[in-house]
Amino acid sequence: MDILNLVKKAKKGDKDALLELILAQKQDYYKLAYLYLQNKEDALDAMEEMIIIVYERIYHLRKESAFYSWSKTILVNCCKRILKNKRKIISLDMIEEQVARCEFQQKEDQILLERCLSQLSEKHQEVIRLRYFLDLDYETISRILKIPLGTVKSRIFNALKKMEACFGGEVYEKN
Repeated sequence: MDILNLVKKAKKGDKDALLELILAQKQDYYKLAYLYLQNKEDALDAMEEMIIIVYERIYHLRKESAFYSWSKTILVNCCKRILKNKRKIISLDMIEEQVARCEFQQKEDQILLERCLSQLSEKHQEVIRLRYFLDLDYETISRILKIPLGTVKSRIFNALKKMEACFGGEVYEKN
């Protein structure tokens, strides 16, 4: 699959080329959306919204080689919009889902991790989740969040220091 050629075709209105591009990375898109939204339905809704936006705006894409980082940035923005709308409502289903998830995982570690993460600002939580839950590199995080590389590194460093204190001094940097 030649990504650049598919992007060029998609920019000219070829729906099949766009579909092929998206299907090639569907797992990555889903993981990213699920990381933000924490449930299957919302993750799929965000992906659907992202696909529509990408289809409508692909002709704005300047560099074909940046298609995936561009589309993932759109997906992150869709996820943030859904989260913003959901903050107004706390559903019983969401609470039950979180309780059920904790029962199947190592309860004490999960609770401690979430407690430590909740003590971080949203910006710090975001970079930690992207770096360590999705295993994205610093440059990718920088492109997705549209912030300088140095800002990504300093946010991760500061977040790890705060988490280290929360965990009692045992946090290791993953290279």
